[in-house]
Amino acid sequence: MEFKPEIEITDFEKLDLRVGKILTAEKVPKTDKLMKLSVEIGSDVRTIVSGIAQYYTAEQLVGRNVIVIANLKPAKLRGIESKGMLLAASDGNGHLVLADAPDMASGSKVK
Repeated sequence: MEFKPEIEITDFEKLDLRVGKILTAEKVPKTDKLMKLSVEIGSDVRTIVSGIAQYYTAEQLVGRNVIVIANLKPAKLRGIESKGMLLAASDGNGHLVLADAPDMASGSKVK
């Protein structure tokens, strides 16, 4: 197994990891992988586009508390501005699982 180069703790501290509650989810039209999500992070509600449509249905996502990189620069995916990224683990063999925090309040900091 190969790891990426080591980083300093100050590099890691730049990430703002938060618990976000998925309010809505829908597949992005004309794509197999993309899901458009409305995610509540504390008092902020934002759109996040994630490549998880092959692993989760909209019904499996709504109401779920997930871990979000909240300070990632916005990016446009299929014309939709995405303001964050969900954390997930993948085994590289078609199995992906979202990182979640089921008993934590929306907006809670991940340390």
